[in-house]
Order: sequence, then structure tokens, then C-alpha cells
Amino acid sequence: MLARNVDEFGGDDTDKPFMETLLDGVLAKKDDLDLVITKAAPDWPLERIAPVDRNILRIGLFELLFADRTQVPAKVAINEAIELAKVFGGDSSGRFINGVLGAVYKELGEPGKEEKGKKEANKKRYEDLPLQRLGGAVVYAKHGGQYYLALVHDVFGHWTLSKGKIGDSPDIKNETAEEGTIREIKEEIGLDIVIKEQIGENEYVASHPEKGKMRKRVTYFLAEAPYEDLKLEQKGGLDDARWFRLTDILDLNFYDDMLPIVTAAVQKLLDKSGPGK
Repeated sequence: MLARNVDEFGGDDTDKPFMETLLDGVLAKKDDLDLVITKAAPDWPLERIAPVDRNILRIGLFELLFADRTQVPAKVAINEAIELAKVFGGDSSGRFINGVLGAVYKELGEPGKEEKGKKEANKKRYEDLPLQRLGGAVVYAKHGGQYYLALVHDVFGHWTLSKGKIGDSPDIKNETAEEGTIREIKEEIGLDIVIKEQIGENEYVASHPEKGKMRKRVTYFLAEAPYEDLKLEQKGGLDDARWFRLTDILDLNFYDDMLPIVTAAVQKLLDKSGPGK
């Protein structure tokens, strides 16, 4: 079928090896790609996404997450997927594909982004963008005379901090950052935490498939919890949750913007366990 499509759409023997590699890669990573789509477009279950859009997303995400960036830069992967959506999808397909892939691109730390390329991207004043509050925590426990951190693992291959939205529904719209963080961590990994102090804040612009650009402000806390089994909430985007000794976290794959938060928390815990303490 691939050979027939190559002939039908004007491809040649030069194009075919690339197409075969791309097709094989997408099929091999299909389950992982679908998990990423679920996380990046939480309001759009896979079965509600048009088949053309769904498959364009899989192709674009495969190139964005797994392709050699020296051959397929991240921005090229996104732009090519948008163009495919405009040609083969519906009226809103291009905007939808852009929103989902843009959200993933932001989560990856915007690889290959060039400062000079910003130009018209931020026409709307930053302060005027809608704000979404999130709360997260470096959760620790003391067990057997050692400190442990509770971390979650996402489908992008990184260990990170448990976090969630604050005041995201009418019945909790007035909750504080501390209250929201306690609630979200209980829901996500099943721990009852006690917040000790705030250790950092991170704010960035993200793209929502339907709402467009928005500011996300994450407040991070240092929080204590009992050392007990973690119960990971079954939802798209996360696939594991574990306790790690402080001495073991140095080898983990963290996002760059998480390192200062985790480092600050570890230093505070080391200070607590210093001589005479």
C-alpha cells in the first residue's frame, strides 16, 4: 500500500526509504504517541479526533520526539504537520495540530528555538494572556534514617514533580496554592502531604488546542509525607511513580527547569540532616 501511495502522489525511489522509516517508526511507537496526544489534548479523547488529524499528530509527534533533530528540526516537524493538516484535514485541523504539537514542543523545552525567530509570535501582550495556576511539590519522606523523594515519570521519558491545576472548577476556584497542591498530590500519587515551605515558582506560555496561548504559573513547595506505597492516578501522560534516595536522583533524567527546584529542595534536606541535627 505504501508503494502504491508513493506512486499515486508523485513520490520516487529517493522518497520511499524515508517514508518507510517514518511509517515503521510511527507504528512501533503508536501506543506511546497516543499517550502523548492524550496528555497534550486532555479535552479531546482519541476517538473524538478525526482520523486524518489523529494520524497527522502521530507523524508529527514521532518526528518531534524520536527523529534525528539534525535531519528533522523540531520546528520543521511541526510546520510540516500543520501543512499536512491544512491540505488533508478540515477547516480547523491546522490550528488544532498546531496547538497540540506546540504544547508538546513547550514541554520539551523548545528544542532548537532561535531567539531571533520570535518576531510576531507574541503579538498579544504577555500580561493579557489567560492565567492557569498550578501547584507542585518536592515530596520527601524519612525512612530508615535516609531521605527519599517521591517522583513521577512521564511519557516523554523524564522524571519530574507531581503537580496539578489549582482552582480549576467552580467548587474549588478560591483554593490557595497550598490547598490545591495538597489536593492534587493526593489525587495523583495518593500521598497526604504537609507543606513545609515554598521553594520556587515557574511561569511560561503554553498552547491549548482550543483556548490558544495561555500563561501557566506553577508554585512549588517542599512537602513531607509518610513513606508508603505510591498510588499513581491512571491518566494520560504519566506512567510511573517511585521513591528515590537522595543519593540516587543524580542519575535521573530531569527537565532543565526542574533542576533548580529539585536542587534547592535537596540542599534544604541536606541542611536538615547536617551535623547536630
